[in-house]
Amino acid sequence: MKSSKVILATVASLVLLGSPVAAEEPLITDVPEVSIAGGSMTSGWYLRGDLGYAPWTGNEKPTYHVGGADAGEFDPARFSQPVSGGVGIGYQFTDIWRADLTTDFFKSDFTGTARLDLPCAASAPAGTGCSYGTRADVRAYGIMTNGYADLATVAGFTPYVGAGVGITNVRWGSVRSQPECVDVASTCAGATFARQDFNGENSWRFTYALMVGVSYEVTDNIKVDLGYRFSDIAGGSMFTGPSSASGRDDGMTRHEVRVGLRIAGW
Repeated sequence: MKSSKVILATVASLVLLGSPVAAEEPLITDVPEVSIAGGSMTSGWYLRGDLGYAPWTGNEKPTYHVGGADAGEFDPARFSQPVSGGVGIGYQFTDIWRADLTTDFFKSDFTGTARLDLPCAASAPAGTGCSYGTRADVRAYGIMTNGYADLATVAGFTPYVGAGVGITNVRWGSVRSQPECVDVASTCAGATFARQDFNGENSWRFTYALMVGVSYEVTDNIKVDLGYRFSDIAGGSMFTGPSSASGRDDGMTRHEVRVGLRIAGW
């Protein structure tokens, strides 16, 4: 009987001592994981396609020339805000470095007015000037080599920066110019002139680009890009015509918002 009491007392003591320890055990809860790592594709080829929109352009200062004299800048000179597109093939070297070769295309419409302090024609009153209201369309086809650095991937999102160099074939279509007499030292006295049509020029021009954006990993093989691209196309000839008339643009800078898709193939 005495031994039974001792055993019961010992068990009770162990239960009492164990209760505070159990109370101090931390609660185990499920916490969502956020992974920070490199991309899932360490190396391999990929295909890409992009659509872009240029909400603004800048630094275009086309000039009009007649007989070797500068007409000055077209004022105002406007290029429409075009949609662009591109396709390419690239290679992912590591989690960080990748490069691709792309072709790009865009189309734009140009409008502008240039003024020359010379008569519009030999028949115009002496001492008058001439303004040239001009319209034209331009197409551009580019080939670019681009390099990118993909930064750490967080929950499927990978920010990146990049740069590219290449060449662009700028093709000016038919240029339509309407001369209009301007009073200077003498009055125009109602003089009018027929529209002039010039042949547009095309030329290959050096181009560079800078990119920044973020990609999202939809699957192991598919990524969606959203980014910004600045590109600068060198200047060149716009058109040539009779009587030494010609036009030249000093280049095109473009600020684009671009959406793209990258598909890893092999």
